[in-house]
Amino acid sequence: MINENLQRLEEIRRSLNEKFYERESEVEGILIALLSRQHLLMIGPAGTAKSALSVEIAKIVEGTCYFQWLLTRFSTPEEVFGPLSLKDLERGVYKRNTAMKMPEAHLVFLDEIFKANSAILNCLLTLINERLFYNDGSPVEVPLMSVIGASNEYPEEGEGLEALFDRFLLRYEIDFIAEEANFVSMLKDDGETVETPSMHLDDLVKLQELTNKVAIPEEVYDTLSTIRRELQDEGIRPSDRRFKQSLCVLKAKALINQRETVQMDDIAILENALWETLDQKEVVSNIVHRHALDSVAHTLSSMENEANEIYDIAVRDQSTEAGMEAIKKIGALNADLNKLKERNSSRSTEIDTLLSKLHSMKNEVESSRLDHAYYGTIDGKKNNNGKRHGVFFRM
Repeated sequence: MINENLQRLEEIRRSLNEKFYERESEVEGILIALLSRQHLLMIGPAGTAKSALSVEIAKIVEGTCYFQWLLTRFSTPEEVFGPLSLKDLERGVYKRNTAMKMPEAHLVFLDEIFKANSAILNCLLTLINERLFYNDGSPVEVPLMSVIGASNEYPEEGEGLEALFDRFLLRYEIDFIAEEANFVSMLKDDGETVETPSMHLDDLVKLQELTNKVAIPEEVYDTLSTIRRELQDEGIRPSDRRFKQSLCVLKAKALINQRETVQMDDIAILENALWETLDQKEVVSNIVHRHALDSVAHTLSSMENEANEIYDIAVRDQSTEAGMEAIKKIGALNADLNKLKERNSSRSTEIDTLLSKLHSMKNEVESSRLDHAYYGTIDGKKNNNGKRHGVFFRM
């Protein structure tokens, strides 16, 4: 059943990416927020599918209570948390009727969230962070999983919204569709015909439980400590709580890619979690991405680049000597890859992929030299019409 749930999750992600153009990062972010029971904020101009994406997620997860509201400066607590119960009020009890309101929702979308006034803000902070709603002074646990917030703009300094902004672990800037082809497809409603699979709330809970079991290697902890130190050197100080909550996001990132262990490249998603102000975004992104590439991935990338250079030289220089040199170097890379595979058995799939490409490269170079030797020309093998044929393999 768990494997079926993971497969269904992948189908949901794929269908949402087909339905919403250029929203791959946001789609992944929302699904990760659901798996990790964290909150996500989308900031961008009106008309960029922020609310549409949230509504679609609510449709996908069957059995959930969904609450959506557009906040204004004049919104009242009754609109978000429910009206006072007149019957209880007659008995001197100050209690709200929360039916169909935020305290009873699993998934919540709050549009223009930074328009929340002080009358709403205090209850909102406690509900989002602690999953508690104080009704008549008594704390009541709420079923809230994730809040998706949206805003056309960032909160201004001095408005007292820093704590609310901090409640959203994942933050995404969202903009209009950039690619012309995607824009035209959007106009034609091409994505409207995409059928999105559904998932029951119980299945989502099972995936959340599975997320908690994902392992985090020691090197990931060490890297997070290094990132924290480098951010502090730049005057950027994410809270200890934010780093702690980020572990859940890393686990969800691994699970959504159907892995039982967090990898170093999963850390890249934290570029959406560790900044506080706009001027910090680029610095955070650079530091996070610099550490998100693990040693094995870095080695594979370097070896792939080296193989490409060797192959390109062999293509440009069709001499037998150049071919033999290329074959020798590719063979050495092949041997190094097999040693790397012995030391990192858990990464065998990635290594085998590169081994296969090296094998194809070697065969292409060998074949081109055999053609040369047979036909006695450096122009390559020709057919009866005098045209060259044969396709070089390119990574």
